[in-house]
Amino acid sequence: MKVFRDQLNRKIEVKGTPRRIVSLVPSQTELLVDLGLREQIFGVTKFCVHPRDLRKEKKIVGGTKKVHFDRIAALKPDIILCNKEENTEEMVTELEKIAPVHVSDIKSIDDSLELIFQYGEIFGVTAKASEIAEKITLLRSQFQEDMHNLPVRKVAYFIWKDPWMVAGKDTFIDHLLQLNKLQNVFSEEDSRYPEINLGDLGQKKVDLLLLSTEPYPFKEDHVQALRNEVGKARVQIVDGEYFSWYGSRLTAAFTYFRQLQENFS
Repeated sequence: MKVFRDQLNRKIEVKGTPRRIVSLVPSQTELLVDLGLREQIFGVTKFCVHPRDLRKEKKIVGGTKKVHFDRIAALKPDIILCNKEENTEEMVTELEKIAPVHVSDIKSIDDSLELIFQYGEIFGVTAKASEIAEKITLLRSQFQEDMHNLPVRKVAYFIWKDPWMVAGKDTFIDHLLQLNKLQNVFSEEDSRYPEINLGDLGQKKVDLLLLSTEPYPFKEDHVQALRNEVGKARVQIVDGEYFSWYGSRLTAAFTYFRQLQENFS
């Protein structure tokens, strides 16, 4: 029996190296594949869209907020992978009746690196985990140097419509905005994902409105509608996967962020 701690400092006990994995978090599913664990994945969510063909191979057990526990139990997993924000506490409690559950808690790139190393240890792929983590660390350092002399812009990052919702404080999105020299004007709100009125934007003197492609699929018609509402602020759609997917997706994120910075200029 091997004993590990997850990112909530919960004790996880597994029999040897887990060979049958159920992943209930899309970005963590992608990370598993990049760690060389594709064959060990048996169950995923309907939102696990990377790699593109993965869902054709694996059993879809539901979404991130609601799963079919019977489908998961039938897969006889050695371990189930969850996330504090993506999945619910009630789900984790029920899943623990089936198999050990590892829960991640990601609010920064350092948290992401910790998760990569944890997976490396749990699944016996420490060398590959170190390789991915070292690459992310190097790319982050280079990006921070490039951002050093750029001006700070005030931004609102929209994740939902009807009601309008934005990313707030203590979120991975907010962390990446800061890395991009983008000051989140809603980072002082009590909620991590506050509902707002568009009229609040004028008072906050926002420079940029970023519309994420997920979880709400903002399109160009939303851009024009918001431009009519907010006047001078620039409105732009951004790829939500690069702002909210952690793990190995970060190896490509900094190239995307550089392209965005060129668009902002």
